[in-house]
Amino acid sequence: MPTYNSNFELTVEDMDLIETSLRHTKAELAAQVDKTGDSAADRDETLRQIHDLLGRLHNQKVFYRPREGAYVGG
Repeated sequence: MPTYNSNFELTVEDMDLIETSLRHTKAELAAQVDKTGDSAADRDETLRQIHDLLGRLHNQKVFYRPREGAYVGG
């Protein structure tokens, strides 16, 4: 039985495109005003899933700081 691929070969640009697309979709969904309760619940669930996925992507990033010299963050 085949298994899932656990090794993905995505570039930094690919990840940036994915994150940008998810943020754009999240903003569009959040801006929608529904008149029915069922579609609002579906929209809220989708927004929650997108938010969780963006959080998991952020938590997998590795942020680098220089070993020597002053670090200027911002």
